[in-house]
Amino acid sequence: MVNRPYPPMSYEAHAVDARMTEGVIARRFWAYLIDVIVVALWVVLLSIAIFVLGLLTFGLGWGLFALLPLTALSFVVYNAITIGGPSQATIGMRFMGLRVVDPGTGRPVSMIAAAVHALLFYVAVSTFLLWACDVLVGFFRNDGRFVRDLLTNMLVIRT
Repeated sequence: MVNRPYPPMSYEAHAVDARMTEGVIARRFWAYLIDVIVVALWVVLLSIAIFVLGLLTFGLGWGLFALLPLTALSFVVYNAITIGGPSQATIGMRFMGLRVVDPGTGRPVSMIAAAVHALLFYVAVSTFLLWACDVLVGFFRNDGRFVRDLLTNMLVIRT
């Protein structure tokens, strides 16, 4: 898939291109589940590697298991690299036919914005009320943007 530059989108273009955001919320849900599986596989592989290293070092390598909770940061790094990269989407988003763009220009977002977006998601999901408010906003907006999308100036569209 070749990424081509997209022409700037004006406010009027959003009304015309509304079909690009149809069904995005349901697709985002499934994409998230796929991404959880991808990152979980990464953590499992890392755990197996630490276990084998522990066997090879007669138990000394097993001390690295103490660092395993830091793999929670891998979600943020994963989002920053994939959404901020040339594909503009995580593996789950690509599988579900989604990508992330800047709503004003239609161009890719930065890795920093993608990392902040992921961080805001995990802060919101840690409390049900914040997460519910975040998602509810998306159901009431024509473009399906959640609060974290608005804060980081991102738009999830269908490819």
